[in-house]
Amino acid sequence: MTEVKREVFGQMPPEEGGGVVEKFILKSESVKVEILSLGCIISALETKSRDEEFSDVVLGFDTLEGYTKKHPFFGAVVGRVANRIAKGRFTLDGKEYQLFLNNGPNSLHGGAKGFDKVLWSPQVLPNGVCFFRLSPDGEEGYPGDLKVWVTYTLSGGELAINYRAQTSKTTPISLTNHAYFNLSGQGSRDIYDHEISIEANAYLPVDNTKIPTGEVAAVQGTGFDLRQPVELGKHFQKFHLDGFDHNFCLQQAQVRRLVARARHPPTGRTMEVHTTQPGIQFYTGNNLDGSLKGKGGVTYPKHSAFCLETQNWPDAVNKPNFPNALLQPGEEYNHTTWLVFSAT
Repeated sequence: MTEVKREVFGQMPPEEGGGVVEKFILKSESVKVEILSLGCIISALETKSRDEEFSDVVLGFDTLEGYTKKHPFFGAVVGRVANRIAKGRFTLDGKEYQLFLNNGPNSLHGGAKGFDKVLWSPQVLPNGVCFFRLSPDGEEGYPGDLKVWVTYTLSGGELAINYRAQTSKTTPISLTNHAYFNLSGQGSRDIYDHEISIEANAYLPVDNTKIPTGEVAAVQGTGFDLRQPVELGKHFQKFHLDGFDHNFCLQQAQVRRLVARARHPPTGRTMEVHTTQPGIQFYTGNNLDGSLKGKGGVTYPKHSAFCLETQNWPDAVNKPNFPNALLQPGEEYNHTTWLVFSAT
């Protein structure tokens, strides 16, 4: 059985429109997850080690203030379009749209005030919580009134995140959750002792602003071949890598499949990622620099967490050979990602 509790987490500052931020606590026998109505943020996720010890494995803040200041999307749902759009531009039906540039020359994770920075309307479910919002036509430069539902449900060791959306005008959409994980516990120094595998035969090479070049490159014989588990620290050294911030191309089938696995051998904690999405962005916290004070006053240095963000491919709206990124009126965007936690 899953217990669901709700409590007040804080009050948005007046300049952010005020409003009460609630926290929803979902608890099973093996996982406890805390989710905020601000940005649908996963603010804590406790899971057991092989010695039955619970640790919080996601980066974040103890108070609302941390989340209302600038931070790298800790735990948040990002949208309308996750990841980067080149020069913040795309053309639909002959009309050019210009988005806010918040990542060098590009638009990242929805723009200046994306889905991560707004209050959502919650509805408690027997085993979880469903958040809703209407993103109005023209918000952050995107066309169409977009209705969005993000539903978190917990069953045993499995956290399911379902994303649904409907639009009044054709619009690009790609939603993901941007949780930062460290399976030895948040605040641990690095992720070098984690083993990672990703079920992908190809990845997307990027230019120096992290926009895909358009090439779909085979992982075979490269540092991007993660089809067998690799220990991250040794792998970085072997291939002289500064870390990953790349999209891995998944099998194109809108059915649930296992796409990635992370394991921390010292504690036995394991996280499997299953999804219906066509891509997964593997990011190893390369831009964390120790300047942010997180939960319990700890700092988060470079490579102290990883993200496995299931989504459409970056800049797909500008790349005809990438999976379709457009939602049409009368259609429904509907994707699910499952995070399965265990200890072995």
